[in-house]
Amino acid sequence: MMRPMSRTTVTLEPDVEALVHRAMRERGVSFKEALNSAIRAGLAPAAPALDLRFPTFDMGEPFVDLSHAAAFVAELEADEIGQDLARGR
Repeated sequence: MMRPMSRTTVTLEPDVEALVHRAMRERGVSFKEALNSAIRAGLAPAAPALDLRFPTFDMGEPFVDLSHAAAFVAELEADEIGQDLARGR
């Protein structure tokens, strides 16, 4: 059995009214449906955050010192650009 609906006067700020009208156009629904959907969505309890856990493994000490990896990559790119220029590309 449906509960009786109540009629309430609400003053919407211009930006909120524009959002409701946009929802009406996008979804092809009435003002009442757009407003009720927005209120339900805004007042519904938030979904619990997912507890994503991934396994981790100790891989020991790295075989290569990566503390200067960015400089090494930049040097490789500079060498490649120099080779391309020498070939006329």
